Amino acid sequence: MYAVFQTGGKQFRVEPGTRLRIPSLEVEPGDSVTFDHVLLAGDGEDKILVGTPTVDGASVTAEVIRHGRADKIIVFKRKRRKGYRKKQGHRQNFTEIRVEAVAL
Repeated sequence: MYAVFQTGGKQFRVEPGTRLRIPSLEVEPGDSVTFDHVLLAGDGEDKILVGTPTVDGASVTAEVIRHGRADKIIVFKRKRRKGYRKKQGHRQNFTEIRVEAVAL
């Protein structure tokens, strides 16, 4: 059983037991969260349900493990022959979840 769902403007393919980092959610660690915006779902063999735009009645249930911040990336901007240089760092917040069930 697998599903493709959308959260935070990004799409993720998951199966039960999958751990992944998604854009930050306002949920406490240890709580359960349900994603209803399922775009595609399948049983792994013959049956595949494609949503228009979402699959009716499908949902993904997950447990929030922790919140954190990703590794720092460097954003460096420069214009040649102008003496313009700008260096910035950025760390994106994330929520780590473990998928418990995919319901059709």
